[in-house]
Amino acid sequence: MTAESFEYGDDAPGALQASRPTGLLDVLSVAAVVLDSEGRIVFWTPQAEDLFGYTAQEALGTYAARLFVHPEHLQSVVSLFAEVLETGRSWAGTFPIRHKDGSTRLTEFRNMRLQDDLGDMYALGIAADHALLQRVETDLALCERLINQSPIGLALLDPDLRYLLVNPALERIDGIPAEDHVGRHLRETLRFPDIDTIESALRQVITTGTPLLDQYHVGRPAADPDQERAWSLSFYRLEDPGGRVLGAAASVVDVTERHRAAAEADRARRRLALIADASTRVGTTLEVDRTAHELAEIAAAELADVVAVDILDSALACRTSRRPDNGPELFRALALTAAHPTVALEAADAPGDLAAYDGDRLVTLCVHTGRPVLVRHVGDRDLARIGRDEEASGLLARAGVHSYLAVPLIAHGEVLGALDLKRTRNPLPFDQDDVVLAGELASRAAVAIDNARWFQSVRNTALTLQRSLLPEHAQHRTGLELASRYQPAQATSEVGGDWYDVIPLTGDKTALVVGDVMGNGIDAAATMGRLRTATCAYADLDLAPGAVLEHLDHITCDLEHYIVTCLYAVYDPHTRQCCIANAGHMPPALVGPGRPPRLLRLPSGAPLGVGGVTFEATTVTLEPGDLLVLYTDGLVETRQHSIDDRLNVMLSFLDEPRRPLEETCDLLLYGLRHPDDHDDVALLIARAL
Repeated sequence: MTAESFEYGDDAPGALQASRPTGLLDVLSVAAVVLDSEGRIVFWTPQAEDLFGYTAQEALGTYAARLFVHPEHLQSVVSLFAEVLETGRSWAGTFPIRHKDGSTRLTEFRNMRLQDDLGDMYALGIAADHALLQRVETDLALCERLINQSPIGLALLDPDLRYLLVNPALERIDGIPAEDHVGRHLRETLRFPDIDTIESALRQVITTGTPLLDQYHVGRPAADPDQERAWSLSFYRLEDPGGRVLGAAASVVDVTERHRAAAEADRARRRLALIADASTRVGTTLEVDRTAHELAEIAAAELADVVAVDILDSALACRTSRRPDNGPELFRALALTAAHPTVALEAADAPGDLAAYDGDRLVTLCVHTGRPVLVRHVGDRDLARIGRDEEASGLLARAGVHSYLAVPLIAHGEVLGALDLKRTRNPLPFDQDDVVLAGELASRAAVAIDNARWFQSVRNTALTLQRSLLPEHAQHRTGLELASRYQPAQATSEVGGDWYDVIPLTGDKTALVVGDVMGNGIDAAATMGRLRTATCAYADLDLAPGAVLEHLDHITCDLEHYIVTCLYAVYDPHTRQCCIANAGHMPPALVGPGRPPRLLRLPSGAPLGVGGVTFEATTVTLEPGDLLVLYTDGLVETRQHSIDDRLNVMLSFLDEPRRPLEETCDLLLYGLRHPDDHDDVALLIARAL
């Protein structure tokens, strides 16, 4: 008996070609032995030589029982052999055999009857080493258990990336039964946005044999398409013992919890960063509108697609009133912004507008209760309670508003207004974490808004007081043309105590006064008013400029904590003489046609309030067309430049004395002042006629 293998070359189309051995039989080293009816060995494979130790020459023609069966087992073996030949029933089991080297080895047997074309009977024995076979069986059982019971999704794929096998864990992960995987491509079950990249990487693994480990991917499984999940994918090339590439193995580990924890940690970090950023960006000025705009910008960057900040009109006016729990409210819009262009902006009130919202509106409910109002999923009925009217609700629906949150602005226990948040493009609804974050931002901004509104109220009061104390004089006095300005400091600082005055005197003379009370606020404005009244009283006595300042110095000494600078000048149009006394004030500028502008050199004197100081007067002649410019230090002093440089800049603006005085005032103010100037300014210009 012989064994042959048949193979036809590639040049024979349609020919049968023997498949390449997988190598598993080689690993098991399965031996085949054929005995004739007498029990003599008539067929002996090389594997039999490896298993039993005898060569074919030694074994062929020999009685098998005598060759490798122990005498004590001989009768049992002969009986089994006879039974197989007589009945044709196969026998399988483990039997101890005698190796050529004298050792005894357990061998796994499978015996069956063969019959040739002549009717002769033979016994075929297939044998393998029992220990080796047991080890392979153990390995297979272990692999099967690991695959079937592993919490990790496992799959075997052929070189074309079609499924050959999947385990139950992968069934649970992608929600597709195992039998529905087989034969399908990888991309048909793993619904990742980057599936092309995954397949390309897997083909590279099959080509190179280099594993690809722990690749992080996020997607939505077919079994739960509404939930985003994360997996760690690893790929390995599969080869048989002979090195033939069988395909690839893929492991899929569900790391959704880790992904969510990392996302939540990242979200918490970003929110903490947002709160820290808000601490520095919200409330940078004492301006209500600016503070509201800063809050809206912060919220639009991370929290919502459309943000509005609305304050109760009564709170903005610093009026406290009891509001009905279900009545309407009057809101003033302070800020409105969006993270992207949207028609939702058209549905909101423009900054500066006043709008009345009924008690059933959600923003009204928010300020009435002082608690956040959250609508996770906005419906048509909700839109009717969010928009100010039916048209606005329609615009919000067009914009795709699907989630809404209103948070009250509360400072010192008083509800000032509301932070109004809407989501359109962001697919996630607002949740409790968003409520906490919005509440933290609103709380910080509310304190800044509260400070700003009270500051503006006090500032407006002081400004009103100061303006009421400043004179309303005619533009002409005998021999003089006059122009004046008062400009308060910017909103980040309080009103100060700067003043000017034009006082008619006997004999057509005119007193020109500019002063500055060091300090700010209502107290400084009130002190300025007292000094101005005293100045007018002493001027009516027709006292010399130095004497007037001495009396004012005595009065100022009785005012605690105040230092005052003042410039007092008296002009006589008949003699063209101007007598000037200075109490620590900035020197006036003199400008004449054909002459460069200059600062008058006067004895500086001490500020008022020092006490016991004599003030000297200086007399200058004003020619027709000459300008005398009196001002307070807020016009020229800055924190970035030296006073000499600033005085020179001021003189450069006085290069044309024939310019109209009103225009000259504006030129000086707008040319020298900056938005961040922290002091107020009094300016008085007189032209000799």
